[in-house]
Amino acid sequence: MTCIAFALSVSVAAESGDRLAEIELRGRAPIEVLAPSDPPDVVLTGGVVWTGAGDRLDPGYVVLVDGRISAVGTGDPPATDGAVVLDVTGHHVTPGLIDTHSHLGVYPAPWGDAHSDGNEATSPATPGVWAEHSLWPQDPGIRRAIAGGVTTMQVLPGSANLVGGRGVVVRTVPARGSRAMRFPGAPETVKMACGENPKRVYGDKGGPATRMGNLRGQRAAFASAQSALAKWEKLSPSDDDGEKRTKRGRGSPPEPPQRDLNQETLMGILRGDFLPQVHCYRADDMLSFLQLADEFDFSVRSFHHATEAYKIRDILVEHGVGASMWADWWGFKLEAYDAVPAGAALVADAGGRAVIHSDSAVGIQRLNQEAAKAWRAGEQIHLGQPQEEALRWITANPAWVLGIDEQTGTLETGKRADVVVWDGEPLSVYTSARWVFVDGVLSYDIDQPRAWSDFEIGQGIAP
Repeated sequence: MTCIAFALSVSVAAESGDRLAEIELRGRAPIEVLAPSDPPDVVLTGGVVWTGAGDRLDPGYVVLVDGRISAVGTGDPPATDGAVVLDVTGHHVTPGLIDTHSHLGVYPAPWGDAHSDGNEATSPATPGVWAEHSLWPQDPGIRRAIAGGVTTMQVLPGSANLVGGRGVVVRTVPARGSRAMRFPGAPETVKMACGENPKRVYGDKGGPATRMGNLRGQRAAFASAQSALAKWEKLSPSDDDGEKRTKRGRGSPPEPPQRDLNQETLMGILRGDFLPQVHCYRADDMLSFLQLADEFDFSVRSFHHATEAYKIRDILVEHGVGASMWADWWGFKLEAYDAVPAGAALVADAGGRAVIHSDSAVGIQRLNQEAAKAWRAGEQIHLGQPQEEALRWITANPAWVLGIDEQTGTLETGKRADVVVWDGEPLSVYTSARWVFVDGVLSYDIDQPRAWSDFEIGQGIAP
């Protein structure tokens, strides 16, 4: 067996944009982007390649060059000078798995009140907080996620608040700080919540105490942001308006309004730059939130948990909204009661973007098995979906939900070399990830597990 060295370095990328964009991203520039330092070229050959785009190549090959996928096909791979050739006959090759809903790093292990950093439960709406600023990169759960084949995940604030703050899309690679783990070029995401959680948390703290109170609070937050955005937009008049102002002798534009961190996040949604991710179980709550989105002219990217998404799957398709779901979690509270095991399969059958997420430090370790359960439930009601469709629920579809589908989620030429080699069929409960590549770098080898933090080394849990 050939061993591939694990090599990482940090590079700096600068952000640029118009005046408002600079203010929204001021806290991020410069951004550290964790990148491989001259990763070796790798040829994976002889295995069954699941592209995530609907194809299964048997036998197939995948060629990784400079951290990108340079070739995918069947038969003999093209010659690549100096490449490490791995014969993966008897193995299966897939894109890296993607989890759209994780709290790793913000609710890390070992558990304790000192590590409870996911809910800023001091006000019903806290759009100005960022999960990035709570994420602890040494969380041992992140190492276990990559051992399950996960190469990218969205870390979100909790669901106590109507607007919980910004999420962050990260690579499952070690870094000294959370910013260095950010997925390069991933859009900002924003966590919001419907239903039971906000009214349970704030019902005896001045509200909201009801579902209608929830919607009032969210409408009020967006109405305020809408007014603020109108003021900011007056600072960037068109050339014609600028000429007219000069001719009228009005001089330079007014000074910018005072910054409001909460409004900046919501303005990002209103401008279409940030992707809303909404915790919502019941069909009626999802419909109410879609009405809110229509009122303020923004698009929901994905409902999360969405146990009743199957009831409104046609409407989700019409609005282009993804549904990030569990395979079979249900019944732990009333709004989670009316779930069906085939929920994801039914959404996919209607043409929707079904996603299997974890919301769990344990579930993220077996996303492939969760997708298999949801696919099997669809089989039992005779939907007849191919297994390749189930793989898309944990690869291509979540990549779209996070706005990174042009970079990852499928094994296609030019995309990032996020690849998992499994020791059996990827949807089998008996299968484990054998090798995991992130940007072409071997980040996990089942024969050479790497300790993630001193919490594991000190306890003798990992070598």
